[in-house]
Amino acid sequence: MKLHILGICGTFMGGVAALARELGDVVEGSDQNVYPPMSTQLEALGIELRSGYTPEHISADVDQVIVGNALSRGNAAVEAVLDAGTPYTSGAQWVAERVLRGRKVLAVAGTHGKTTTTALASYLLDALGGEPGFLIGGAPGNFDASARLGKGECFVIEADEYDTAFFDKRSKFVWYRPSIAILNNLEYDHADIFPDLAAIERQFHHLVRTVPGRGTLVVNAEDENLARVLAQGCWSQVTRFGIDAEADWQAVPTQADGSAFVVKRHGVELGEVRWNLVGRHNVMNALAAIAAVTAAGFDPVAAIRAFPGFRSAKRRLEKVGERDGIDIYDDFAHHPTAIRTTLEGLRARLDGGRLIVALEPRSNSMRLGAHADGLAPSLDAADAVVFLARPELPWDSGRVISALRGEGHAEASVDALLARLDQLARPGDTVVFMSNGGFENAPRRFAES
Repeated sequence: MKLHILGICGTFMGGVAALARELGDVVEGSDQNVYPPMSTQLEALGIELRSGYTPEHISADVDQVIVGNALSRGNAAVEAVLDAGTPYTSGAQWVAERVLRGRKVLAVAGTHGKTTTTALASYLLDALGGEPGFLIGGAPGNFDASARLGKGECFVIEADEYDTAFFDKRSKFVWYRPSIAILNNLEYDHADIFPDLAAIERQFHHLVRTVPGRGTLVVNAEDENLARVLAQGCWSQVTRFGIDAEADWQAVPTQADGSAFVVKRHGVELGEVRWNLVGRHNVMNALAAIAAVTAAGFDPVAAIRAFPGFRSAKRRLEKVGERDGIDIYDDFAHHPTAIRTTLEGLRARLDGGRLIVALEPRSNSMRLGAHADGLAPSLDAADAVVFLARPELPWDSGRVISALRGEGHAEASVDALLARLDQLARPGDTVVFMSNGGFENAPRRFAES
């Protein structure tokens, strides 16, 4: 079969392309812009990439078009597909029908932490001999590609609550029919498609409804929003994890930055995790992954022993360089809670020096101002913040700057932001770039300047 993938350079759709290629399909694709890391991965697989959504980029002999959820009616390529009567589907439906049938599916859902937890569960299963398939929404540190079919029974998939396609407005994760579903956390996000928190909770309950009675829900015991989701009805086994709350799985931190913690199951100590990640949120991600791997039939003690070999996905507090004694990190950030816990974990690890944050409000929710009130408190661990306030930002960044605990600056362009960082940063400092977009390659530009 010959496929054309619209939106192929997105992390999810790039994974779809890799799976299709492994299945033996001929794959081509287009995107608004062809960009790494997916473009690099796909070119290595021999997949032809075309920049721009024009009808001419879709070959005449294509059997099916897979449409990414970033494309809408009015897009020239979409209109050409509809007018020609070319068969089309969504990425989520294609994965469900071509890859997931007959597999034991582990689906990782949550407002944040999905990519790290999906990569971690995949790594643990692999380290324990499970040879899992996976689809990770990022570039994993332990594997050569973001997706593979795998030879084992299990398939781990990042289960996004964002809508499926222009023709299917349900969350993508309703397609996956998991045997094991991780509900990692639930907060308000995606302000462009969800009017309120209740609308997101309803989608999470749709996922809960698809898990069989013999299946397992791995649930954050500290999240009241998830408790409301389960109160709407639950038909599966539930195992809970937490740090402060009573839970089946608990972590007792032995290092303040989250790089080491003891794991307990039903109050019995199983072992101590030691790894390279920091932050309370990553401790919770780890508990969720251990619980899910155990539910899949693997030994949790062996899983705990495997942690030192885990390497996080790219752009998850990834150190990208050092300049004049300044450590420089790149972090995928789209929500105040993850920003706060990431910075708190990094702050606990620092031995002197200031923590400086360069922040781009890039996600739809950030740009619409849905998280504006929570941004300043999430940045409390920073000594200084340089905020990218592009002219098109529809809300006043001044209210965030004025509410910061530390020093704050707003700059209208990446060039101006980098110039400000040049003035601020000095030897011994740590600079963290936080954005869920490309940030015009600012982290590496700063490191190389």
